[in-house]
Amino acid sequence: MGDHMAKGEEFQKKAGKKINGWGLFGSKYEDAADLYAKSANHFKLAKSWDKAGSVFIKLSDCYLKVDSKHEAATAYVDASNCYKKTSTKGAISCLDKAVNIFMENGKDSMAARYCKEIGELYELEQNNEKAILYFERAAEFFETGGGATSANQCKLKVAQFSAQLEQYPKAIQIYEEVAQTSLNNNLLKYGVRGHLLNAGLCQLCRGDIVAITNALERYQDLDLTFSRTREYKLLADLASAIDEEDVAKFTDAVKEFDSITPLDTWKTTLLLRVKEALKAKELEEDELV
Repeated sequence: MGDHMAKGEEFQKKAGKKINGWGLFGSKYEDAADLYAKSANHFKLAKSWDKAGSVFIKLSDCYLKVDSKHEAATAYVDASNCYKKTSTKGAISCLDKAVNIFMENGKDSMAARYCKEIGELYELEQNNEKAILYFERAAEFFETGGGATSANQCKLKVAQFSAQLEQYPKAIQIYEEVAQTSLNNNLLKYGVRGHLLNAGLCQLCRGDIVAITNALERYQDLDLTFSRTREYKLLADLASAIDEEDVAKFTDAVKEFDSITPLDTWKTTLLLRVKEALKAKELEEDELV
């Protein structure tokens, strides 16, 4: 460890001298880049992640001086991978710079990949607002590069977080669009009923029984097999329970579905919101009586 630290420091000093010394503009930055790369890798071997990250940033600066944009962006990605060990904020900052360089260089697929990675880091930080921004950008870049499946994955993340933030119309639109585009794809069509279920749960959260009924009719028209699924039955039973303001019926419908297909945390959260609203309405009715 100590040996790698010493070599890391040594190569970093040599790189600094190379930049500050005499020499042809391009040549001295290329030579410094080689030394910074060696320094950063020694710091990595020493598990000195912050030092390695900071040197990778210097390496990126050298590449930018000689207009080697792809290499500069890659160095920022390397810096991010180091900072992930110590600072999510530092990792995101470096990836953001890499994305901007890839974008300027016309590398949409690379920009998409690292926008998605930033979204995932924000997801780990439970910063849903920022996660949405980067998953949306990733989806746009993936679509530009012809990656429809990857774009859909990012859109579904946006829908998931939008629903958590109670932005239900946005979530519904995405789930319905992804369901529509998945119908004609043999690999994706089996996920359609899941997307329609998620859209339906968001409809339930809005509490408009007419909108819920209309949505269920549209979903049957969209996918002719949907009305025969357990997902449709759940939504129809829940809509009926809401219409009748029957909390027990609502609970029984959820339990029946969950006994065969366990509900994930996201669905459970949305269903609890609907149930709480239903209970509050029931309580309000009792007080009026």
